[in-house]
Amino acid sequence: MTGERLLPLEGVNNFRDYGDYAVVGGGRVRRGVLWRSGQHVGASDTDLAAIAELGLATVTDLRGESERQLNPCRRHEGFAAVVLFSDGETAGLSSHLDAAADVMTEADARGAMRRLYSEMPYRQTLISVLRRHFAALAERVGGSLIHCFAGKDRTGVSVALTHHVLGVHPEDAMQDYLLTNAAVRGRPFPGNAGRDQERYARLSPAAAEALGGVKEEYLAAALAAMRDSHGSVDAYLGAVLGVDQALAERIRERLIERPAVG
Repeated sequence: MTGERLLPLEGVNNFRDYGDYAVVGGGRVRRGVLWRSGQHVGASDTDLAAIAELGLATVTDLRGESERQLNPCRRHEGFAAVVLFSDGETAGLSSHLDAAADVMTEADARGAMRRLYSEMPYRQTLISVLRRHFAALAERVGGSLIHCFAGKDRTGVSVALTHHVLGVHPEDAMQDYLLTNAAVRGRPFPGNAGRDQERYARLSPAAAEALGGVKEEYLAAALAAMRDSHGSVDAYLGAVLGVDQALAERIRERLIERPAVG
């Protein structure tokens, strides 16, 4: 499944299609229009040519201001997509590096990641860019890419919310989230050269894996925080991200292929 979705690039991690899932009520999310990835600072010329073929109209960059300055994304010649971002910081560093600050053991790492995911839905700068992301899904024609630093934490939560809006079955949404582990296994995160390796050097392999990968409990913590504060994920989407029933329906109309009737 990972191989079918993954665009194998040289210098961009975790670049994959998160469409083509069945949805509640019948139909499937369109394939080839919804993409997710890590940052593009290390993109090769070959990578840029492959990305150019996707016809992206919108790029949602979830990184904070300092991350964008440290690691500017490479773009192909003729790049014309609208790039959505928020001023300020969505993470001090990439999210998994933030979580590593006081970590020594695997239990520390998993606890830190759960805490990080629990507060992620309420970061004001992240909220700002996600409101624009969902509005663009309803309004803009063409392919959409969403990414952060590693394409696993901020992007993982954002894609899970997009899947929820589209009606993707929760089990499929979780499996898509967990595909990150196979997509990034054995690969360094491009950018911030050496910073993650320096922090990880003092950790056990299990603790490093808990920070560098994703686990079901992490995403579950984010979704639980939304339910705790608003009663449901739908209520969170409406109250915090502006995805009310009308906007959700417009997104579904654009991105779901329904079976022919009759």
